[in-house]
Amino acid sequence: MFGFATDWKGLVEATEGANLPLYLAFTVADKMIFFLWWGILQAAVIRRFVGPVSTRKLISVRGGAELLRAVNNPLADAGFLYGVLQLTGGGVAAAVAVATIPLATHFFILLVQATLSLFFLAGGPAGNRDILIAVSLSWMLIGFAVVSMRTGFWERRIASTRFGAWTRNVSFRKMLPFFGWFALLAMFDVVIQGLASRAFGIHIDWWALAGRIPLLYIALSLPSFGNYGTREITWSVCFSDFAEPHALVAYAFATNTVFLLLHVVIGVIFLPRALALIGVLRKARREGLEVPRPLIHDPIDP
Repeated sequence: MFGFATDWKGLVEATEGANLPLYLAFTVADKMIFFLWWGILQAAVIRRFVGPVSTRKLISVRGGAELLRAVNNPLADAGFLYGVLQLTGGGVAAAVAVATIPLATHFFILLVQATLSLFFLAGGPAGNRDILIAVSLSWMLIGFAVVSMRTGFWERRIASTRFGAWTRNVSFRKMLPFFGWFALLAMFDVVIQGLASRAFGIHIDWWALAGRIPLLYIALSLPSFGNYGTREITWSVCFSDFAEPHALVAYAFATNTVFLLLHVVIGVIFLPRALALIGVLRKARREGLEVPRPLIHDPIDP
């Protein structure tokens, strides 16, 4: 990707028509709002389904893990879950809840988004087979999950165990606020990426962004160094109708680089605080002392 097949001269030329200050503003806003939005919602998930936790402390732990995201996403997620375990006293339920509910909710919203986009894209479902295949497989997965719950399979295998007992607190009514917040996040995602790409000189149809951004998230779930390669390939393949490949690769490469720098900045800011919190908690448990309550739940937290 960055050796024999990349037209580096073309990448440089692709930036000549870009409004780089505006692009940087949109890209930084994209990363920072996503970071805070996910941290607040993950804390809300633990409070609603497992137990009290401080939003500020959870964001500190998530911020510390961002330094690992400069390497790759799975490593950062593992670091974040380890921090959640320490912050909540080794509560596996909290780590599982914060890992599964936001991810599943975001996945469902993106699935609905991609499905709806099929009816507004040029060519319809038949002309956008990549999206059609992805949503078909995803709806089959949703169907399997519904059947497993209706037949009692989920209750027998998961919810009846100590590992999954917390899932009994999960209901559609309790999940509604999270569907709403993630729907707003999905709309923000389409708008901010559309604005950022336009500032870079690439004009992509809004429905094309809505339909193929979910495919981008599938690609970014693959292990890679800082998402380099996966983001560039996905953008150049998914949006080839709207710009030349070198322009799309240049945009994705620039976005990866900005995100990489922000991961480092956020990590450097939050990592010392996250390590200090975890150190205090571990020392208190090791010495048999009662964990200071403000570390778990601040009075000003909702």
